[in-house]
Amino acid sequence: MGAFSFLCAIFLVNSCQMQGSSAVTPVFVQKGKDVLLNIMTADVPENLFILSWRFNQKDVLVTFFPDKEPTVSNNYTGRIETDVKKYSLKLKNLQEADNGVYTARVTGSEEERILAEYNVTVQGPVSPVELSVDSSVSSSSDSCNLTVTCRTQDSHISSTFTCDTQTCSPEGGERSEVTTSAASLHVYLLNDSIICNHSNQVSWTEDIKKAKHFCPQHADPDKQDKNVIVPVLVAFTIVLIAVVAAVCYHRKRLK
Repeated sequence: MGAFSFLCAIFLVNSCQMQGSSAVTPVFVQKGKDVLLNIMTADVPENLFILSWRFNQKDVLVTFFPDKEPTVSNNYTGRIETDVKKYSLKLKNLQEADNGVYTARVTGSEEERILAEYNVTVQGPVSPVELSVDSSVSSSSDSCNLTVTCRTQDSHISSTFTCDTQTCSPEGGERSEVTTSAASLHVYLLNDSIICNHSNQVSWTEDIKKAKHFCPQHADPDKQDKNVIVPVLVAFTIVLIAVVAAVCYHRKRLK
């Protein structure tokens, strides 16, 4: 057998021996927080020789040995906590440099396989949002248009809502986009509230404005009815008092 054939045979053997799930679990962590990475202990072979956690397939973070304390890499001293019974890895105070794939790999007497794999993404908290509303009343005075602008530190979107005496609706549908910081900026309508939401997988913030504050036509119909009824009742009462007073005065003169 030639050298090339021999190397191919070795590669095929190693490929068959490297067993386990190839599924990578996505995990999102807020910057400065901790992450706990677990494995299924039932998958750990009884003839365990070495179980190691690696970062991006090269840096060994921690190594577990049978009946011994785990060994933590010098570069991660003080940042890693382990559980000997569960073979878990807790990485503390995550930063952007910690983005990557974390793999738990076990070596027994006969095989080597992957037990768990996590793709960790570290994100900062999203910035606050500011929702501004400009309104214009139509010439018919039975509807109004609201131009809504939602701003963050690095992005903004605008949308237009049309409101009548009963409802508001967005022109062209709800607006959303991904900002330069990979967060989501979304403007939508919920009941009579216009909401701007800024969020990523680890945090969110929002600003809310009431449509009826900018669109008088969209005020509470019951309140509008009351505003009409009250003046009518007052006028009727005044007229009634005047009529009663006139009748009393007329009777007094006839005596």
